[in-house]
Amino acid sequence: QLQFVESGGDLVQPGGSLRLSCVVSGFRLTYYAIGWFRQAPGKEREGVACISVSDGSTYYADSVKGRFTISRDIAKNVVYLQMNSLKPEDTAVYYCGALPSELMDTMRRWDYWGQGTQVTVSS
Repeated sequence: QLQFVESGGDLVQPGGSLRLSCVVSGFRLTYYAIGWFRQAPGKEREGVACISVSDGSTYYADSVKGRFTISRDIAKNVVYLQMNSLKPEDTAVYYCGALPSELMDTMRRWDYWGQGTQVTVSS
């Protein structure tokens, strides 16, 4: 059974850092990548970052480039999102999920995801 379990969300001050983790189990999808999207109250879902299962290539939303880094530990089946220089506008529920590989550059469709973890950036 495909499952994504996120953790690491917290309350952090502006300028601070967090690392989100996503344990992936039962992943046997072909032509899919894994990544993170977020959703804030009253806002549309936004793809944040994704990583190819096959070659490790990555894509990022313009809003997080240079601040967030996605990585994977294949042996542990874990995907990480390192978030630095956090801003109040990064506040959202962050979801780990899978998207079609051909949509990695836009991250506009997610077919599978977990329960999410709350990230709040506030002083």
